[in-house]
Amino acid sequence: MRVISICPSNTEIMEYLRLTHLLVGVDDYSDWPATVRELPKLGPDLSINMDLVEELQPDMVLASLSVPGMEKNVEALKERGIPHIVLNPQSLKEIQEDLLKTAEILREREKGLKAVEQFRLRLEKVKQRTLNVEHQPSLYWEWWPKPIFTPGKINWLTEISKAAGAVNIFQNVELASVQTDWEDVISRSPEYICLAWVGVRKEKVQKSNVTKRPGYEKLGFANDDRILILEEELYCRPSPRLLDGLEKLVTLIHG
Repeated sequence: MRVISICPSNTEIMEYLRLTHLLVGVDDYSDWPATVRELPKLGPDLSINMDLVEELQPDMVLASLSVPGMEKNVEALKERGIPHIVLNPQSLKEIQEDLLKTAEILREREKGLKAVEQFRLRLEKVKQRTLNVEHQPSLYWEWWPKPIFTPGKINWLTEISKAAGAVNIFQNVELASVQTDWEDVISRSPEYICLAWVGVRKEKVQKSNVTKRPGYEKLGFANDDRILILEEELYCRPSPRLLDGLEKLVTLIHG
């Protein structure tokens, strides 16, 4: 089958299914695995060039609604009659479901079942490791600095925090994404600040972006070691790579 992915997380799902060889085109931001960088690029995930998609004659397009604004891609696929499925996982359970859903639509059910089982076992292994941690540190996740956006209860990063033996300080807010301000963050007294800015490479984020904010000293950090600059691709994309991020997080906060 000829498959196109128009979202990085979908491309990563294909790799976990061991089906990357079926891809004939991807969006501009798909960068993992490295082999997909050689494929035809179809534009940014919020503005896919549908003429190029049609030219590649796909048997299936993996679309997404993981970022606001992607709806127009889905509408364009419908209007042109291009075969597609839409993935929009909000939790680790839904990522597992999408692994199987994608595998089945590509007639590779066995690979889907295997990938789901591997995902489940790997997640369970981490949970067992952190089951009896003496202290669950509180984490403030920052997706975007101005205005501040942070994950709420209905988000995979709240699950990732819990699995890592920690707590998301905004887990009491019944939203997937919360817009708030720095004063609110300070009032919740996080023990770690986790910076994973969507679409921004880790190398471009500095701890001083936080330490220079008014009232930073109220957090009482002895130094800036508790400001963690993380790879957005391991925490902000709803794909199985979140498990890579989870395993890294456990090491960073528990040693």
